[in-house]
Amino acid sequence: MHQLSTANQPGGPTPIRVRNLEIKMAGSPAEIDAAQALRYQVFYQEMSAKPSANMKQQQRDFDRFDAFCDHLIILDHDLKTRTPPVIATYRFMRRKAAKKCGQFYSQDEYNIDCLIDHAGEIMELGRSCVAIPYRNGLVMQLLWRGVVEYVRFYDVQLMFGCASLPGTTIDNLAVPLSYLHHFHQAPPELRAKALAKRYVHMNLLPKDQIDEKNAMFTLPPLIKGYLRLGGFIGDGAVIDDQFNTTDVNVVVKMALVTDKYVKHYYGRTE
Repeated sequence: MHQLSTANQPGGPTPIRVRNLEIKMAGSPAEIDAAQALRYQVFYQEMSAKPSANMKQQQRDFDRFDAFCDHLIILDHDLKTRTPPVIATYRFMRRKAAKKCGQFYSQDEYNIDCLIDHAGEIMELGRSCVAIPYRNGLVMQLLWRGVVEYVRFYDVQLMFGCASLPGTTIDNLAVPLSYLHHFHQAPPELRAKALAKRYVHMNLLPKDQIDEKNAMFTLPPLIKGYLRLGGFIGDGAVIDDQFNTTDVNVVVKMALVTDKYVKHYYGRTE
């Protein structure tokens, strides 16, 4: 059986209720288990990731990092289920938890020493997913509101993570990868670099051949969200064969996030 753990320290942001939806940090093994069930449904059943035999048997997505992370969840209280009605989730790991674990998840793909060396609290984001019927503006607003509340509560100065584009055929991703490389590359002091053995070049098309508006349209909503917060992209992409994705490193320096963008993620949720 996979290991379950609640938040890695007591307390946390106050839950927020918007009509039938509640966004909160998972506070019980049952809520984390429901989040892992949703992750399995989205990543493995919908997106055709490759589960281990244990994952397939349990119908759960899990790894060794889960026990060290905080799990943001959205519940739909209109759903009458025997298990917690988790319809969206996000996973966070802060500096102290990464030390206990031995590393951040991103370090399997990127050299993130420049991010780890950043002063103040840092956090890694990952495993974000939303159930199909809930992929709408309200739920995305709530997810980002949960991120912002968490960042404020723990005074996070820098957040980062691996964000995914669907598929592993690089030629099919030439436009979005080249766009991110030319228009959103992180400054040197925040530029994580893909590990040499996994490094995939992103500079696939000349800058003058890229239509910025159309290229932005090709990006997954999660990456768009990071960019709207003023996020940057690291050096090089990484192919993740297990999840059938191509990953990029995203970093957001909170001091550069304007009130305009924070308010954007609070909009239309009341």
